[in-house]
Amino acid sequence: MGYGEAEDLLRQLAPQVLGALVRRYGHFDTAEDAVQEALVAAATQWPAEGLPANPRGWLITVASRRLTDLLRSEQSRRAREEAAARRIPPGEWLAPAADVAAADSDDTLILLFLCCHPALSPASQIALTLRAVGGLTTAEVARAFLVPEATMTRRITRAKVQVADSGVPFMVPNGPEREQRLTMVLHVLYLIFTEGYAATSGPGLFRADLSAEAIRLTRIVRRLLPGDGEVAGLLALMLLTDARRPARTGPAGELIPLDEQDRSRWDQAKIAEGVALVTGALPRGDVGSYQLQAAIAAVHDEAASAGATDWPQILALYDLLLRISDNPVVALNHAVAAAMTHGPGAGLKRLERLETDRRIAGDHRLEAVRAHLLEMAGQHQAARAAYQAAAQRTMSLPHQRYLNARAARLSGHR
Repeated sequence: MGYGEAEDLLRQLAPQVLGALVRRYGHFDTAEDAVQEALVAAATQWPAEGLPANPRGWLITVASRRLTDLLRSEQSRRAREEAAARRIPPGEWLAPAADVAAADSDDTLILLFLCCHPALSPASQIALTLRAVGGLTTAEVARAFLVPEATMTRRITRAKVQVADSGVPFMVPNGPEREQRLTMVLHVLYLIFTEGYAATSGPGLFRADLSAEAIRLTRIVRRLLPGDGEVAGLLALMLLTDARRPARTGPAGELIPLDEQDRSRWDQAKIAEGVALVTGALPRGDVGSYQLQAAIAAVHDEAASAGATDWPQILALYDLLLRISDNPVVALNHAVAAAMTHGPGAGLKRLERLETDRRIAGDHRLEAVRAHLLEMAGQHQAARAAYQAAAQRTMSLPHQRYLNARAARLSGHR
C-alpha cells in the first residue's frame, strides 16, 4: 500500500474511530489525542508492513490502548471518583478495546453534530470539524486558514473544552433540535468549501485541498442521510461550482471571470453528478436554499457559452431564493441576474437597497458588482472609481490585481 492510499483511507476512517471511542469512553479531548497517535502509527506502519485485515478495528484497538494509558496516567484519580459516584465497580469504566473494535456503527454524523455545537463560534466549529472529522492535523488546519499553529492549537483546545463543559450527550438529537443542528453542520461544510473555492486572503485565488475536504465530508453526510434534499443540494452546489475551478485562473494565476472562462476546461464529470443530484432532490418535499443555489449553478454550467446563459431562469430562481433566505450575498447576485435580464439600470437600483445593509456595505463584492454594472451602463469613470474602491477592500491578491486591471482598462474612457 502506497503512502497516498494509506493517507486517503486514514482520513476516511478517522471520524469513525474517534466516534467509536467517544461513544464508549467519553473524554472527547483525550480520545481525539489518542486517535491522532493511532493515525500516526498507521501512517508509519501500513505502507511498510501492509494493510491489516480490519483497518478500522486496528485503529480502534491502538487508539483505545493509548486512550487507556492517557486516562490512567492523567485522569485515574478523577475517573475512580466518578466511577465510585456512579457505583460502577473499579476498573469497569474502561471497556476492553475489543468491545469497541467490534462495534460496526458509524458515528461520524454524531461527531459532526458534536463539532458543530451551537456554543461554539463558526471559526471554532470549522476548526474542530476539520481536526476531528476531517482527520487533519492542527498544523494542516492552521495552514488552511493562514494562522500560526499555536493560534490554531489554542482555538481547537478552547473548542474541545467548551464541548466537554456543555455536557451534550454523544447521540443524534431528536426533533427540531436535530434539524437545527443539521442546518449548522451543513453551514459549516459550506463555509469550509467557500473558503477553499474563494480564499478571503492570501496569494492564491483558491485552496483546492480545502474545497476537496468539504466535498469529501459532505459525501459522508450524504451517505448517512441519503434522503435529505438539502444535503443532496449542498453536495450538488459544491460539485457544480468546483467543476469550474480549472478555468478560473490563467497561466500566471490571474483571475478569469465566469463569462470569459474556457468552458471546455470545466470538469464534466462533476457537472453531470451535480446536475443528477439536484434534479433528483428538487421534486422531493420542500425546496431549500442549497437546492436552489445548486439549480442556479446548474443553469450556468449547462450553458454552452456565456451568451447562451438562461438569465431569466436564473433571475426566477433567485426570486425564490430571496423568499427563504435573508442573505445579502443572495441579494447581490439577484441584482446581477436582474441586470443581465433587464439591463444594468435594474441591477443598480437593487444595489441601492444593499448600501445600508451592514452585513455587506463594506464588502468588496458590493463595489465590484457596482463597478461591473456601471461599466455595462457606459459610465466608465464611475465604474473605474468603483473598481478601485473594491480593490482596496479585498484581502485577496488575485482579486486586487483583477480589479485594478479592470480600473486601468477604463482609464482612457470618458
